[in-house]
Amino acid sequence: MSVTRRELCAALPAVLIPSIFPVTAAAEDDKGLPSATFPFEKLAPHKAATGAEIRGVLKGKLATGESVEVHETTLPPGGMPHPPHSHVHSEMWLIREGTVELTIEGNSTQIGPGSVGFVRSKEVHGIKNVGSTPAMYYVVAIGPGAGA
Repeated sequence: MSVTRRELCAALPAVLIPSIFPVTAAAEDDKGLPSATFPFEKLAPHKAATGAEIRGVLKGKLATGESVEVHETTLPPGGMPHPPHSHVHSEMWLIREGTVELTIEGNSTQIGPGSVGFVRSKEVHGIKNVGSTPAMYYVVAIGPGAGA
């Protein structure tokens, strides 16, 4: 059975979503982050100076050793969470609502609900809400420095 990107984006919040990074470290037995559920209504939002509203989901190490961090961001129209930048970890954006422009290494693409964007380690990237309504998306960061 195959799963479309739209179905993946629709299902991920039910799987990923707590309050500001409630799961933040490896389990005591060193097996990595414990299995958990993250009800959206329990995610504690905070406002960034840029106007973005961010809800932390989880942060820590996987049993296989990779660092991982997941958060939900809501951007107002015209908003950007930060200027374009690069880092060692990779990132994936799962777009739930609105239209964003994802720029990777100077190449921009507009994507909407059900779309997924990915940037690998060390590539310059940025995201901006180019729509007339708030844009909501999840970020999954994996690798060295994720969530640092």
